Amino acid sequence: MDIAFLIARFGYAAVFAGTLLEGETVLLLAGYAAHRGYLDFAPVIGVAWLGASLGDQLFFWLGRRHARRLLAARPALNTKMARALAWIERHPDLAIIAMRFLWGLRTALPLALGMSTVSWRRFFWLNLLSAALWAALVAGVGWSFGALIAQRAPAWHRYEHWGMAAVVVLALAARGWRRWRARPSKESGP
Repeated sequence: MDIAFLIARFGYAAVFAGTLLEGETVLLLAGYAAHRGYLDFAPVIGVAWLGASLGDQLFFWLGRRHARRLLAARPALNTKMARALAWIERHPDLAIIAMRFLWGLRTALPLALGMSTVSWRRFFWLNLLSAALWAALVAGVGWSFGALIAQRAPAWHRYEHWGMAAVVVLALAARGWRRWRARPSKESGP
């Protein structure tokens, strides 16, 4: 069983799972894999659109139903959330369209939007539009990178599976590092 088989077999599921959360890395790799012929480009965009839309709808709903309780448990976030809500109230449409293009805020902004006065219908339709733009753009960047690599470094295809695995490992390590650094420090007592 080789990497090409695994990508073809589980690639769309990985795109869906990855785009439920932040997913840029997964979608870039899927765009690259589509250029290489392991996946089809249109379904990559469709699956990414669906995963991103559903993920943000879930976080919007969580914000609408449970964010105030979550903020009560983490009072340090109240100031940041108040600033986010003030911006959302001034520019609700821009906040919805831009949220997925603001790296690192793909989870926080839908939660904040759920806490705002933005109607669920408005969020739903603008979120679908934003997810479609994002999925096509990010997958297209991955595709274009594949075309550039094929043109500039044709021997790369012999090592691409290792390169793709390295990107995944590095992305997971970076995410783990950010989470580790963001965790609250425990002050030692006397």
